[in-house]
Amino acid sequence: MADEIVKSTHYNEGDIQVLEGLDPVRKRPSMYIGSTDERGLHHLITEVVDNSIDEALAGYCTHIEVSFLQDGSCRIADNGRGIPTGIHKTEHKSAVEVVLTKLHAGGKFGGEGYKISGGLHGVGLSCVNALSEWLTVEVYQNGSHFYQKYFRGVPQEPLKVIEPADHTGTTVTFKPDNLIFEILHFNYDVVKNRFREIAFLNKGISIGIEDLRNPDEIKREMFHFEGGIVEFVDYLNQNKVCAFQKPIYINQINERNQVEIALQYNDGYNEVIYSYANNINTEEGGTHLLGFKNALTKVLNDYGKKNNILKESEKLSGEDVREGIVAIISVKLMEPQFEGQTKTKLGNSEMRTIVEKVLTDKLGEYMEENPKDAKDLVLRSITAQRAREAARNARDLARRKGVLESTTLPGKLADCSEQDPKLCEIYIVEGNSAGGSAKSGRDRRFQAILPLRGKILNVEKARLARILGNEEIKSMITAFGYGISEDFDESKLRYDKIIIMTDADVDGAHIQILMLTFLFRFMRELIEQGHIYIAQPPLYKISQGNDEYYFYDDAELNNFLATTEKKISGQQRYKGLGEMDAEQLWETTMNPKKRTLLKVTMQDAIEADKVFNDLMGDNPEIRRKFIEDNANLVKDLDI
Repeated sequence: MADEIVKSTHYNEGDIQVLEGLDPVRKRPSMYIGSTDERGLHHLITEVVDNSIDEALAGYCTHIEVSFLQDGSCRIADNGRGIPTGIHKTEHKSAVEVVLTKLHAGGKFGGEGYKISGGLHGVGLSCVNALSEWLTVEVYQNGSHFYQKYFRGVPQEPLKVIEPADHTGTTVTFKPDNLIFEILHFNYDVVKNRFREIAFLNKGISIGIEDLRNPDEIKREMFHFEGGIVEFVDYLNQNKVCAFQKPIYINQINERNQVEIALQYNDGYNEVIYSYANNINTEEGGTHLLGFKNALTKVLNDYGKKNNILKESEKLSGEDVREGIVAIISVKLMEPQFEGQTKTKLGNSEMRTIVEKVLTDKLGEYMEENPKDAKDLVLRSITAQRAREAARNARDLARRKGVLESTTLPGKLADCSEQDPKLCEIYIVEGNSAGGSAKSGRDRRFQAILPLRGKILNVEKARLARILGNEEIKSMITAFGYGISEDFDESKLRYDKIIIMTDADVDGAHIQILMLTFLFRFMRELIEQGHIYIAQPPLYKISQGNDEYYFYDDAELNNFLATTEKKISGQQRYKGLGEMDAEQLWETTMNPKKRTLLKVTMQDAIEADKVFNDLMGDNPEIRRKFIEDNANLVKDLDI
């Protein structure tokens, strides 16, 4: 048989491969840094900076500087104690070389090196070294400037002193290996946002970032927050009307752990809570988040009943007391245990009890000392409870009528014939005219079309009950089959790709942001799982005799006009999708072999939350400034 698998009976000690030193990292990089795409590339910086942050947590580092250099390398410098430079007693080489060439070697495993550290596995610097084309390390310690260079993880010389030094610290410069990574260009904004977050979480530390790659456009920023996570909450609540004057701040430290909490309520309906353990964003939550939620619900219920704001039979739910909250929970502990699919869920059981007790005691004290704020919090939670009950009734009514069930599809949906959702895609199209062209031009086997009438509701300023009453939103919920809010069911998702296709004008851009706001607030999992895309229709068509050419931006068009030698017989600027006939729309925007799609990703949920707040919130001046500042920068979309 041509397809028969050939089996070998030969298997002995000679088939056992032993990977020495850093070979396992180069052989299986994704096992150590997650991926070899942009996310993995930026993880290299995080691994190095984690060591500097560990020095800061230990009380020895106050300043970190990250620089992107013209040759594509990255330099990270700190003013900590410096990696130990003495000869390791068992490895018989400098401690610097041990840290850079041995997996699971560092000051985080026993001893007194670091009581609290951010790194999870102690493979940081050695992994960065293994995955770099070259790396240099400079240590300033004991009055000397030490230096060593590596090539793909291999030392090119022993650690040596090159000159005297009058300060302490460590500088690591590395260039990612093009044999390992698919992408070699560091994204300044991604790194900047992460370091702003780290500076918020470690009050008093200064973190600078500079981009020197383009001498004509050098970028520099410095982050330093004496208020720490209180300033973090203020940052997230910018442009919001807040319930009381300043965030509530709680900080408790003992020999084994630290609990820091800052919280504030605003006039919105969204719950924004970010939790961290040893500076690591615990995206999947964990015991510290559970302790916070339990205590918050208990304190507000107890206060409401004690002061006769709540009847004895009434009880606020966790969702009720968290509506409109912005909170940061940051814990630091000696031996964090991380669980979950992405190892970002804190598992230490004691942290639930510790956080719960700290918040119960301190928030209870605050409410006793600030009775007006306390009463307002309980009353707004009661209002939220009534609104949530109305939303629940609306959802139940919608279910009974079949509105939210995927078996009752909206009449204007032109569905596809393919039954396997993984092979299907749906275009959300602006207007009936474009919808007609899309329906005629599509491949009916796997492409579905759902035309929307006008602009959907701005969900940033609406509760769920009102959202469920919007016909266009109901049509999308029904068509996707995925559910909304707590009704999510991934197994019922009817399309692998959900593609937003709007006109390339201001109205089209507005519809896009309304759609993305809805998806971010109520179907965020679809973004996180990579199901959301934005179509890229052309802006121009150029005719040269019988030939037609399409261009997607002014730069493409101008370059063509400047270089073509043939006579142009026609030029058209598309004002909308409806101006294209079915065949043109298929060829330019819907044909999988030729089209360009932008995948909507969420590398930074904090920054995405702030952008949607600025764009769709109540303050028009903030929105106008954002548009003015960013109008000329939009080449890509990555929330």
